[in-house]
Amino acid sequence: MRIKAYAKVNISLDIVGKREDGYHLLEMIMQAIDLYDEINIEKQKEGINIKCNKSYVPTDERNLAYKAAKLFIEKYNINSGVNINIKKNIPVCAGLAGGSTDGAAVLKIMNKLFEINATDEELMELGLKLGADVPYCIKGGTALCKGIGEDVRELKNFKNKIIVLVKPPFGVSTKSVYQEFNLNKVKSHPNTKLLIKAIEDNDLNTVSNNMKNLLENVTLRKHKVLINIKEEMKNYGALGAMMSGSGPTVFAFFEDMLKAQRCFEKMKSKYNDVFITRTI
Repeated sequence: MRIKAYAKVNISLDIVGKREDGYHLLEMIMQAIDLYDEINIEKQKEGINIKCNKSYVPTDERNLAYKAAKLFIEKYNINSGVNINIKKNIPVCAGLAGGSTDGAAVLKIMNKLFEINATDEELMELGLKLGADVPYCIKGGTALCKGIGEDVRELKNFKNKIIVLVKPPFGVSTKSVYQEFNLNKVKSHPNTKLLIKAIEDNDLNTVSNNMKNLLENVTLRKHKVLINIKEEMKNYGALGAMMSGSGPTVFAFFEDMLKAQRCFEKMKSKYNDVFITRTI
């Protein structure tokens, strides 16, 4: 059984507090995009085997797809194994939920494959054990995510908006970015209500002009090239450009495919991982 595991970008990422256990409390607007990995799973007698088309992706228990399969097998007392094939298109350590969306896809496929009939909410609860983005990746679309990622509220669909993505040739550790983040130094927060209203009004200009990601405070300070990428994309006609998640991928909205194509071509001459896609 095969499905597409879609990447996401953050239209906003706000941090509103911190729990005693060290987890940050978030308020994020997440948006699925038409860039995806393909996950194919078949039953086998026992064990969890993973194959991937990219050699740098681990195929053992470090892989989130492996962890998801193991979690599902233990939770529902499955007495057989799975063979998982991952066709990876989403860059890794990029702020696009590449690992999380694969983990979510494994939970969704195994739910059908083994006829467990768990609800989305049950899968989301299970997915939270794998990471904060996994519950959202089970739902997809346009959503407001709160808490540590467990509270996912669907928003009006903000589909068919043109996006160019640029991932520079390095990865960023989400864990280290959150460790370095200092909530006391934040001067202004995203205007989440304004962004939700703009999404409801299908107002791309207002969304583009008011996007905000507090984790830029950490990642942009360490990687000045990201500031340059944002500026360049705006010079090529982007309505707005911002880092997604903990980075380092920068995405930009365009109202015009010609401008997007020009930006894509210019950025592609400098960076390997450049994509032109749409919100879904």
